[in-house]
Amino acid sequence: MPFEDELGAALRRVGDGFTADGRDLVGAGERRGRRLVARRRAAVVGGSTLALAVIGTAGAYTGGLFGSGGSDGPPNVATAPSPSSAPASGPSAPAKSGSGEGEDEAAKKLAGSGAVTADQLISVFKQLLPGGSVTDATARGTAELTGPMVNGVFDDGKGKGSLGVGLSRVDPKGRTVADMVKCPSKAVLDYDSCSSEKLEDGSTLMLFQGYEYPDRRVDTKRWRATLATPQGYLVDVQEFNAAAEKGKPVTRSTPPLTLAQLKTFATSPLWLPALADLPAAPAEPVAPAAPGPKAADALEQLLSGYGIPVAGKEEFDAELAYLVLDDGKGQSLASLQIQPDSKNRPGMWAELFAGAEILPDGTKIVSHQRRGEAAGADWWSVEVLRKNGTRVIVSAYNTKTLKGAPTRQDPALTMQRLREIATSPKWTEFGY
Repeated sequence: MPFEDELGAALRRVGDGFTADGRDLVGAGERRGRRLVARRRAAVVGGSTLALAVIGTAGAYTGGLFGSGGSDGPPNVATAPSPSSAPASGPSAPAKSGSGEGEDEAAKKLAGSGAVTADQLISVFKQLLPGGSVTDATARGTAELTGPMVNGVFDDGKGKGSLGVGLSRVDPKGRTVADMVKCPSKAVLDYDSCSSEKLEDGSTLMLFQGYEYPDRRVDTKRWRATLATPQGYLVDVQEFNAAAEKGKPVTRSTPPLTLAQLKTFATSPLWLPALADLPAAPAEPVAPAAPGPKAADALEQLLSGYGIPVAGKEEFDAELAYLVLDDGKGQSLASLQIQPDSKNRPGMWAELFAGAEILPDGTKIVSHQRRGEAAGADWWSVEVLRKNGTRVIVSAYNTKTLKGAPTRQDPALTMQRLREIATSPKWTEFGY
């Protein structure tokens, strides 16, 4: 099975674990799926349905990467399947019984030779830390299909903190790596600070200071360093001011390593043997240009008639954008996601519209009113399936960020307005 199909099948399998309510954000599908390559190498267990959908924005800064020992997982965990466990199923491929040997072979191409063992990575991990003790260290060597990683609990005498690093290879010119070293917009994610700098060797280093839960329901801080090199090496380090990512009390005011120490840890040449043992990642194909305006421009045009001021904008890519609306009653996030049909698997969104309302022009429409992740947060959406197979999802939140606390009682856009936007005649003018 081609890599792109194998990965698409894995994503569909993740989506099948959710109700239609959850799958509308998981369903970014094939085009955005390749950005999960780095996550699959590191066996994602943190994050949520939202993190999968916006892996290049909020999700890139809140998802865990360390496979084991780093998290008990939140109630809404969306775990990416291991490469060997995802069956080839979907609209155009019948489900297979058995162990999925085709995907096993594809997954093996992601593993290294095993030249660097788990014990060696633990040794490097300990060597790079300043004076203190390391307990509960776990690791995977380069022979593992899910990729090398190491984490543990570090105590410098000022309190225990969880620390972990994931190692992988990505296309150095692809969107995955660009997303991972780009600071997120505060229109999408609330955090304390973030910087992204170009190093002398051409690498890019992103340093991020945020929280385990963006709504800050607990005081656990998440600090992160992500290094991407011109060779396609990716080093992703996360640390917390608690003995575990989730489920443990805060033990210190900040994570154990300062940003300067985190930079030194992430950029150490001692990680290079493990990275060099991994095969190069396949090149990411360039996405075809969308027929109409970008999602951010389209959403602004569709909102223009309502006279609601736009306080912020985050353009994830041509097909996904967020606007922060401010009508004077509290800021409110709105989003637009455009998902054209697949040329390889036509009709890929049809199952999500089973039993949907059908408009006179053949457009199918469904509506959802759900709770967000924070207490009292609302997430309203209307999605349509146009006659040409394009899926359009318009959402509104009573928060100013995807995972933030409520800023108002209801979203700024009513369900009626969401419906008007999703079914606007302008979609035909836009070419969808």
